[in-house]
Amino acid sequence: MMHISVTTGARDKRHSGGAVYFLFENEKPGTALARADAGLDGLIGRILARGDFKAGPGSVHLLYGGTASGAERLVLAGLGRRNEFSWNRLRHAAGKAATALRSAGAAGVLVSVDGLGSAYEDIGQAVVEGIVLGLYRFLKYKTKNGDAGGTRDDVRAVALLAESEEAAASLRKGARRGAVIAEATAMARDMVNTPAADMTPAAIAAKARELGRRHGFRVRVLERRDMERLGMGGVLGVASGSAQPPKFIIAEYRRGGNKPFIALVGKTITFDSGGISIKPAENMERMKDDMSGGAAVLGALRAAAMLDLPLNIAGLLPATENMPGGSALKPGDVLRTLSGQTIEIINTDAEGRLILSDALTYACRYEPSVIVDIATLTGASTIALGPEAIPLLGRDDEYKQRMREAGEKTGERVWELPLWDEYAEMIKSDIADMKNASGRAAGVITAAALLSKFVQGRAWVHLDIASTAWTDKDRPYTPKGATGIGVRLLTQFLRDVAAEGGKKRQTKKPR
Repeated sequence: MMHISVTTGARDKRHSGGAVYFLFENEKPGTALARADAGLDGLIGRILARGDFKAGPGSVHLLYGGTASGAERLVLAGLGRRNEFSWNRLRHAAGKAATALRSAGAAGVLVSVDGLGSAYEDIGQAVVEGIVLGLYRFLKYKTKNGDAGGTRDDVRAVALLAESEEAAASLRKGARRGAVIAEATAMARDMVNTPAADMTPAAIAAKARELGRRHGFRVRVLERRDMERLGMGGVLGVASGSAQPPKFIIAEYRRGGNKPFIALVGKTITFDSGGISIKPAENMERMKDDMSGGAAVLGALRAAAMLDLPLNIAGLLPATENMPGGSALKPGDVLRTLSGQTIEIINTDAEGRLILSDALTYACRYEPSVIVDIATLTGASTIALGPEAIPLLGRDDEYKQRMREAGEKTGERVWELPLWDEYAEMIKSDIADMKNASGRAAGVITAAALLSKFVQGRAWVHLDIASTAWTDKDRPYTPKGATGIGVRLLTQFLRDVAAEGGKKRQTKKPR
């Protein structure tokens, strides 16, 4: 476990395995970096003067300083132009700097925040998030150095260096928040990276119970017989081809007094073969990531509890595999969902909307102020927006705007697509109330149109994370594999709602 602290004083009086200094493009070094440069006889100044390091966004430069500079290794981390600064740029720079120092062998790192401004809470949160998430590795199944305690070349301690005690107090608050959120994200990454044979519906239910015991929220798990009694035909239909029993996981976090619930619903398909409409073999190993929505909900609940947010939250995870067993759901079948509405099955690989239909209906029992569902729902999301943005759809302008704002703050950005009534025409069935697939056109939207039939007119936001839940290349604070997307986005959304007392904003509608 990495130890994170905040300290004060001059850098050149403190020795560490590595030190990080942030620089803006075309600006002179700040006070802290100037002190380090003095210990290096002006080496940093010469590097900058020659243009060997230009401080562009995402750029890093490693040099060896020796004890005279206060650290064995120094990393200059670029932030680009000051007028283009964002918290996500700071996360990127912190993540890249930390991984550069780990590669060089540093076990302890000091990070100067000199010159970044006076929003110390936000600075502390962004720096710690970038470092913790950038240093993330999934080593559970490695036979060398894969123990849960880390590896010999891990960074084990990070200290943020403040120039004053007043700044240090705010930095500590932000750093603690950043650590909570980053560790919840890392937990979600671990869950998604774990092979489906080990991350079964039962395993996720056990994880939810463990989190509930540790963090003080109630967890109930509905078994197959409970779902049969309730009439959850969507979940049971998808589960019918799997030997793994389905679980409907209900987590209730109650620290909001008499405030209405916020319902978070996460798609939790622990492995998606496509069912009878089986997927191509290529890249099917990635289909363990189809429970990313459920992992994000659990991560957000963990973060909310550790941050003690004054809210009531219901987390709902319909968990099952989608397999092509002899009793599997078949194209042409009709399911009766918990709401009583019926769905004709056109494609068994459009299974996420089936399990979510029951979960959204169940969410309405809480009479929530808003329902947010998060799901690796459609391959069409990759075609629509690629890996840089999450498609957002919904029925409430205020909560959609809040989600947009949360996305800008966290770097987990969303982009709204239309959900006009005309799209619902595309999912009409000849023999049932609706059909679960309508062809290639507007795939993200028609999936959301089906989900909209189950929220009973309540405020609702839908997030399709199919193109963002996994990355095939290393990014500044997101290594290859599961991204853990949604944990930070949902947590920020919840924090913003809590900051406003859980109430709707008093905004005038345009005429």
